[in-house]
Amino acid sequence: MALCYKKLFKLLIDRGMKKKDLCEMADISTTSLSKIAKDQNINTEILGKICDALQCDICDIAENINSNQGEIADNE
Repeated sequence: MALCYKKLFKLLIDRGMKKKDLCEMADISTTSLSKIAKDQNINTEILGKICDALQCDICDIAENINSNQGEIADNE
């Protein structure tokens, strides 16, 4: 399973926030945010901090990607 975080960056744009703002609000490192920007694996604690800071659910910031086809997987 792979996750895509495009929704997170769209949410930041919609809220007029910069990546630096998110790092400060969520108390996460720029290294963690760089990993997210590259759709790399990230600790669930980091995702929890982001969700808490943005007052959202994980489904608002991440999508499950079907790693075999490179498409967004259905959650059915």
